[in-house]
Amino acid sequence: MKKLLGSLMLFVMGWKFKNEVPVYELRKCVLICAPHTSNWDLYYCLASFWCLKIPYKVMIKDAYTKPWYGFFFKAIGCLGVDRSQWNNLVQYSSELIKNSESMALINTPEATRSRSLKWKKGFYYIAKQANVPIALAYADYKNKVTGVSKIINIGDKPIEEVFDQIEIFYKPEMAKYPENYNPKIY
Repeated sequence: MKKLLGSLMLFVMGWKFKNEVPVYELRKCVLICAPHTSNWDLYYCLASFWCLKIPYKVMIKDAYTKPWYGFFFKAIGCLGVDRSQWNNLVQYSSELIKNSESMALINTPEATRSRSLKWKKGFYYIAKQANVPIALAYADYKNKVTGVSKIINIGDKPIEEVFDQIEIFYKPEMAKYPENYNPKIY
């Protein structure tokens, strides 16, 4: 049902779904979504994940999951995160992935829809600790295409090498608001 709904959501908005990664590689991964400059990014990314039919969890501010309407965000797979406190989210998140038969943990490392000077690095450490790859998802507003395009296996790669690979992939012109995306992520 979700696959049909995801396809319908994209069709209504005039978007296309494109997946360049074998689905089995997305069964356990940290899936980053960028550029993140609009709340609409969630809409397009969820539609594409529903098209893929993969189990996922999305980390969002707990301000969205605590109020009366929080049930909606929880129902679509969101995990509320209190960013004002140290919660050992890397350990918690990597355990979630390790203990799941199949789960893509979705993360927006820019951590804001405004221009960010650099990305949060937690997604890298989550993937490293869980021993899973990082998948690059996107919502390309210029071409009206969303999907997953690349897998990065971390292994023993240093964080700089991984970030260099990611930096090459994402472009400001993909963003809904290109002026809010900083192509220099670290």
